[in-house]
Amino acid sequence: MPGRQTIHITFIHGISNKPTVDTLTTMWKDALATDLRGAGDDIDLDTLGITTSMIYWADVLYGDPLSDSVLQVLERLESDPAGAADGLAGPDEDWRDELSGEERRFVEGIALKTLADVAEPVLVDDVHVQNGLERIPIPWVIKRPLMGYLLRDVHHYLFNKTFSPRPGVSYKVQEEIRSRVLSALNAVTADKHIVMSHSMGTVIIYDCLKRLQDCPAIDGLMTIGSPLGLDEVQDKLSPQWTRENGFPEKLGGFWINVYDPLDVVAMFDGNLANDFKKSGAQKIEVIRESNQGAWRHDISKYLRMPLLRSALRKLIEE
Repeated sequence: MPGRQTIHITFIHGISNKPTVDTLTTMWKDALATDLRGAGDDIDLDTLGITTSMIYWADVLYGDPLSDSVLQVLERLESDPAGAADGLAGPDEDWRDELSGEERRFVEGIALKTLADVAEPVLVDDVHVQNGLERIPIPWVIKRPLMGYLLRDVHHYLFNKTFSPRPGVSYKVQEEIRSRVLSALNAVTADKHIVMSHSMGTVIIYDCLKRLQDCPAIDGLMTIGSPLGLDEVQDKLSPQWTRENGFPEKLGGFWINVYDPLDVVAMFDGNLANDFKKSGAQKIEVIRESNQGAWRHDISKYLRMPLLRSALRKLIEE
């Protein structure tokens, strides 16, 4: 593990509303420090002397932070998905009715690939079938509202839409979140700086590293459950992104991408190595992780898994 050099890890969260930044940061750290399997692979960042921070952007697109009661609802997801769904609601779908042209094609393309608009999975011989592939049953009543948030969050960010999450407050979504990213990254003074991003957070950090000239460099990147493999997302990151030179110049170390093929956000193309090359060469280390349960996009599940933890140790130690 690390010697005398100082290390800082910046977290960036993903889609949907979140609890307060302090609660969310603690959840990420606790998940890494939990040894559920008795394997001794837990990573206690505080004990290791590794400092952390969270780039928090949920308040740009959502009202009040999630309360304890809603967090308890989410904890029921595996045992009682139908009951948990009663405590959740997706975004108002009216925003999609106003889209046209490029914006409508963008949203509908992602919705098609992620099955976001499918009311129920197709059932064949008691096996759910998605995109022609057999997959374990997914709690559809949970998937639909959360995927609705994916569509809205990624659209509003990449198209820099103006949005008011609560009365009296309005943001240009991309501009506001980019500003927070630059402020957070510039505040880090550690010898080594690693960014761990999940879901929509992977799009945010990639956009800043690749497309913002004044974005500071980092020393390691982990993307988890990322939608960066979607063509629609890549097209919006052009012209700075190209398939042959998509690797960020401001990343001075490893890029490790972790995905579960049953993660509905990452399943369409979880292997990013072909799409983000460096001078035509594949540089991303892709790790296929197998989470537990029906909802595989959960960051807490990813952070408890052995392959991800082994990869994080590599980023810390190299």
